[in-house]
Amino acid sequence: MIYIKHQLNSLVNNDVDSFKYLKSLDTSPVYETYWKFACKRQDIYFNRLSKKDLPWTEDPVLKIHKFTNAYRAADRVSQYLIKNVIYRDDLPNSAEEIFFRIMLFKLFNKIETWQLLEKKLGAITYKNYSFKIYDAIFQKAMESKTRIYSAAYIMPSGSSSFGFSKKHQNHLQLLEMMMNDNLAGKLARITKMKQAFELMRSYPTLGDFLAYQFITDINYSELTDFSEMEFVIPGPGAKDGLKKCFKSNNVNEQELIRFMANHQEQEFNRLGLHFQSLWGRPLQLIDCQNLFCEVDKYSRIVHPEIVGISGRTRIKQKYSCTRDLELPWFPPKWNINEKIHRTSIMVNSN
Repeated sequence: MIYIKHQLNSLVNNDVDSFKYLKSLDTSPVYETYWKFACKRQDIYFNRLSKKDLPWTEDPVLKIHKFTNAYRAADRVSQYLIKNVIYRDDLPNSAEEIFFRIMLFKLFNKIETWQLLEKKLGAITYKNYSFKIYDAIFQKAMESKTRIYSAAYIMPSGSSSFGFSKKHQNHLQLLEMMMNDNLAGKLARITKMKQAFELMRSYPTLGDFLAYQFITDINYSELTDFSEMEFVIPGPGAKDGLKKCFKSNNVNEQELIRFMANHQEQEFNRLGLHFQSLWGRPLQLIDCQNLFCEVDKYSRIVHPEIVGISGRTRIKQKYSCTRDLELPWFPPKWNINEKIHRTSIMVNSN
């Protein structure tokens, strides 16, 4: 609470105008926990990468419960999307084909579902797409009690928009609508992330949260080239975390997230924290948004007296390490993969 007002005095004039309302804000103890959590979660990530022995953290909550990485693109599903869906030398890489692969993967957001399609179809391409064939594969999977959707977030059924009884059928119809509209080509011509978000948001069943998530995923590819510091939309979990960090009820949530991203270095220094960035890449707006969601969950145990919007008091998912952490690979336009390669050589040589 303390520090935000001091920070504002040192901002350039246009920043002061943008964040003028922050002068009246008051923070709770969860605000400092936000920064501490980011450091601890990132320490776990690097401890895993460097093959350190357990425990990777001394934090009792992080030892037991599952939390996403501090950086969204470092999470398992995002890494799979980047490495195994988007950047494929063995598949056609036109804008149309890349967009088709990304949206097909993200509508289900489940690695096993993509692998099921590859097992049944071989190369996954829009050129060979068939509603009837895809529908049959998903129907058979569900009959055998296989889950084809991730539990990470809830996808609307889409029945009121497309008229099918099964959710996957409506989502295939949504994908067909996007392909028929040449959405890939339209997005490729857009220069602002907010405009791309608004175009995605115009499609049936896609609200603010999903549209923002999908644009972020598309932006991992070469189809678009938006800065992740350009635009942000808070999801329901992030709104809970924001409510817990900031006591004020009159809050511009997007600007608060931007405030966190813009002042991360100062806050880590103020609190005497060592934050390991993503090979020099600072936390972006999408990452700060995600961290609010994770801190909401974390504070249910660490700060049970501070209640958010949802009123939830438990963390459902327990942490279970089932595999070694592979060396990450990020969109080449971020220019950090060579740094990762050099780091891995140094680690292996030791």
